[in-house]
Amino acid sequence: MTEPYQELSDALNTSFETKNEIVKNKKEIKDLSKTDAEQDYNKIRKNLYGLMGTGKEAIDGILKVATEGDAPRAYEVVSQLLKTVSEINKDLMDLHKQVKEVNKEENVYNNTTTNAIYVGSTSDLQDLINPDRSRVKKVIDVEHEVKPEDDE
Repeated sequence: MTEPYQELSDALNTSFETKNEIVKNKKEIKDLSKTDAEQDYNKIRKNLYGLMGTGKEAIDGILKVATEGDAPRAYEVVSQLLKTVSEINKDLMDLHKQVKEVNKEENVYNNTTTNAIYVGSTSDLQDLINPDRSRVKKVIDVEHEVKPEDDE
């Protein structure tokens, strides 16, 4: 049996070798570390501030056009730009809230009791704290056997 591309190889005076390699694409899922989240936050924040600055410049420019031309369409564009810039401000505030939520989830809660309540008298508490000075002393009960004396 001849190879599938033998005639082509003969015509071109070359040899054709087939290689059957299976390549598996493994996509590594990278854990987002705190630094990645901070970098993304800073990048998004910078972009939003840039959009706000550009929006303010556009509002200033279109306001000049609107006041000079007295065209209703120009005022409509100004109102749309104002709405867009205010939405960007809201997006910035939402970003801050989302970052706080992400950081809040990362916090580990330690269940420690800071306000412990003791139910009992102060003298009982004093006895627990310092048993050496306790008013109630521990009594050791020892049985003593009396040996009869022999009279010789």
